[in-house]
This record gives sequence, structure tokens and C-alpha cells, in this order.
Amino acid sequence: MSESVRPKLLDLFCGAGGAAMGYHRAGFDVVGVDHVLQPCYPFAFVEADALDFLRGLTAGASVCGYYLQDFAAIHASPPCQRYSQGTKRWVGRSETHPDQVAPVRDLLSRTGATWAIENVVGSPLVRPILLCGTMFGLKVFRHRLFESNIVLLGPAHGKHDGTTGAHRGYSTATSGRNGFVCVAGHNFERSAAALAMGIDWMSSRKELAQAIPPAYTEFIGRQLMNTVALPPSEIEP
Repeated sequence: MSESVRPKLLDLFCGAGGAAMGYHRAGFDVVGVDHVLQPCYPFAFVEADALDFLRGLTAGASVCGYYLQDFAAIHASPPCQRYSQGTKRWVGRSETHPDQVAPVRDLLSRTGATWAIENVVGSPLVRPILLCGTMFGLKVFRHRLFESNIVLLGPAHGKHDGTTGAHRGYSTATSGRNGFVCVAGHNFERSAAALAMGIDWMSSRKELAQAIPPAYTEFIGRQLMNTVALPPSEIEP
């Protein structure tokens, strides 16, 4: 597929583009949306509230020059603080963060597009598959769930020593057992985390801590690609 006829994928809550790069490698032309400016985002970017952007599209409106029919697929990574184990350690703190998975799913179900939602283990995704860095030869566990309106197939998840939340022993490449990196919070080396996740364009630990390895969405994206079609206006004669 040539660059000129790539189907477009809308990347909601895009952060600095970990998911975007994987979808690009799978063959999509990616447009990211986030309410925070992302100067390191490697593709077309719109600074806007992701939910409002999606609401506008599903209502048939033009949003920042885009229409719903421009996108063959949609990816969403709603904020995970409500469901993360780190937040749940503090009694009552989870409830201070909004549940955005359900509203996102409801809007996506109205679009008619192929879609996927990504979030942490413990989030209320429906019949998700789990991806782990060990499935892709990465030195990071980074367990993440993916839900879709198509049937997703996942690799086998072999046993590994340690957990994604390990603090001692999996913090940095220099101190971690087997060289695994725990990319969470601020207790990791930026260069070690970037190498472990396969990301070379992000400039800060904050960006990396909120990202997922591109290998995950390249794997998901190839499955989405099998179900999407180019808009008629983009099909070469």
C-alpha cells in the first residue's frame, strides 16, 4: 500500500505517540488528538479534548477540518488513573478520577468504524486481550489490555519473573534483574526506558511513563487493517 492511499486512523488521548507509531508501521496514516500539546508527537496532531472531538464527529460535524468518514479506524487510550493499581493503593482516590472508558465505548459504537480501546489491567474493558513486552522481545512488561469491535487474537503470554508494578529489581537497566525496566512514575532512567520500549523520539520520562510500546499497536493495527477499507475519495483509479 503506498503512502498516498493509506487509510486514516484517529488516535484519541494520543499522548506523545507510542500507540501512533505502531499503527503507522501497520500501514495507517495517523491523526492524534490530545488536550495537552504534544510537541514530540510524530504525526498530524490536533490539540483538543478527545471526547469532545469524538462527539463532534459522531454528530456529523466537521471538527478541526476532519469528518468521521475520513477515518477508517479509531484508537482510544482513555486516562487510566481510575483503574491503575497505583491509584487503588490510596483508599478513595480512584473515585476522584472519571470513568471515561464507558463514554468512549458508547461513542465509538456509533461511528461504524473499526475501533480499539487500550487501558491498564483492572480497567472495565470487555473481552480484552492482554499484551506484554515479553511477547515482542522487549525488556519491559508493561501489561496492557485491548478491546475492539472486531475479534482480536493475542500471542501466548509466557510466565516471567516479576510484575509490572515491581519497584526494586525492575527499575532501571543498570539495577534491574535481567535488564527489565519498570517504566512508571519517575523511578527509571529515561534512556533505558526508551530503549526497552522501542521509542526514540520522546524527550522526557513523563512522556515515556504514559506511553505504550509501538510493537503493541503494530500488532493490533495489522488486525484492524484486515477489516478496513479506504474512503472512495482516496482509492486510486
